Amino acid sequence: MSDTFTPQTCNVALLAGGRSGEREISLASGMGAKKALEEAGFPVTVIDPADKEDLKTLIDGDFDVAFICLHGKYGEDGTMQGMLEIIGLPYIGSNVWGSALAMDKAKAKVFYTQAGIRTPQSVTLCSPDEKSVEDIIEQVGRHCVVKPATEGSALGVFIVEGEEAIADALGKAFAIDDEVLVETYVEGDEYTVAVVGNDEAEALPVIQIVPTNEFYDFESKYAPGGSQHLCPAPLSEDATAAVQRMAVEAHRVLGCRGVSRSDFIMDGKGAFWILETNTIPGMTGTSLLPDAARAAGMDFPALCTKLIELALE
Repeated sequence: MSDTFTPQTCNVALLAGGRSGEREISLASGMGAKKALEEAGFPVTVIDPADKEDLKTLIDGDFDVAFICLHGKYGEDGTMQGMLEIIGLPYIGSNVWGSALAMDKAKAKVFYTQAGIRTPQSVTLCSPDEKSVEDIIEQVGRHCVVKPATEGSALGVFIVEGEEAIADALGKAFAIDDEVLVETYVEGDEYTVAVVGNDEAEALPVIQIVPTNEFYDFESKYAPGGSQHLCPAPLSEDATAAVQRMAVEAHRVLGCRGVSRSDFIMDGKGAFWILETNTIPGMTGTSLLPDAARAAGMDFPALCTKLIELALE
């Protein structure tokens, strides 16, 4: 990054909206980030990749960096990152490989396991009739979680028990995605850890999520009052350090850059289990990443500035 970097001379293309099932959340993230970036002094142009004219503006415009607030497919999965690579525009967050890998929960679990990061037992299905429900139960148990393998924001996630419930959840999940993950249900408290940095990434304070619903679902994530965030989480020093190490290792093993946020369950014995890693964490008023940054003494404008600095390294 140039020593002469100042926000006022760095033109930002803020990408929000897009064509995924998380479009509305992406637009909300975009508005949150736009306000923070402008407070920090950056000139900001909002680009919606669902609009072809906006895409032309992105290609032809005089931008210095892209600030990606696209959640889900076509934004968080390496697709937009590939386009930005082609046009030579630096962008915040992970590269094509890291984005695609983290977005595919089934493949990410392979890397977690190889790195020794504890993750629930699972089976991946590419069609509804690939395995019988009885075979699935034999592998992951009767109490399990069924979810699309490549969607975010807890879209299409079902906690179910028993053959009939599992079969019903599989049908609903396959209506959303062509790859479905079924994993053993781990009962416990939910935590999330954001990591910021490139080669020398560091974990932000741990957040405990206390959802009003059964688990941290779509409504809990985005509805006002949908969940309570306890930050720093009420954990011992040892437990805090352990889950932060796991988050940093997940960031590293998936090839993440800039920022990531990994979600965990702590079971009744105090062991942490990683569920997934997000490479474009939410930037709304109820989002977790800005909360964690504030607990670390970094306000929202400073966080956005830091992400741009990392993008331009």
